[in-house]
Amino acid sequence: MSERTPTPSPPGGRPGKKWPLVVAGLVVLGVAAGVLLASRTALAPDTGPRAGGGPAQAGSPLDTEARVNVLALCDAAQAWRDEHGGYLVAGPEPREVPRAGKPVPFPKDEAFLHLGFDPGEKVNFQYEVVLQESPVGEPEVSCLARGDVDGDGLNTVYRVRLDSNGMTTPVEVENPGE
Repeated sequence: MSERTPTPSPPGGRPGKKWPLVVAGLVVLGVAAGVLLASRTALAPDTGPRAGGGPAQAGSPLDTEARVNVLALCDAAQAWRDEHGGYLVAGPEPREVPRAGKPVPFPKDEAFLHLGFDPGEKVNFQYEVVLQESPVGEPEVSCLARGDVDGDGLNTVYRVRLDSNGMTTPVEVENPGE
């Protein structure tokens, strides 16, 4: 029989002894991160009811509806002018401003049909094309979307303007989240 020579231990103690400590440390960090995230979420301000996608805050489904439709409405108004030589006033439709993020049927309005504007069966906003004279006597068109998304009686208004050359402004929003 031969005599065995003992194998030297790796530096820092026996092999595998540090792994349980590393795993325990990672678990503690994970739990701490979860607690921090949960407390931040609990302290975040409430943004209102979730029915209908929540308030019309940037990026919400209601905000997207209004922005897409008001731009489409101005495109339709400009296309009408290009084809017929003048603007067509339309709306406001639906007659009552939708409230509390509850979609309402969009009526089949003759002016909107002529424009080819179809926002879908149900909408969360009232749509309108308004024609005004600019300070220099040129026609100025405003395409509007109005909605009282949180039901407090104050409307959020989205507006895009067309100048006499058919150029649109960026979407303007008054009272966002109202």
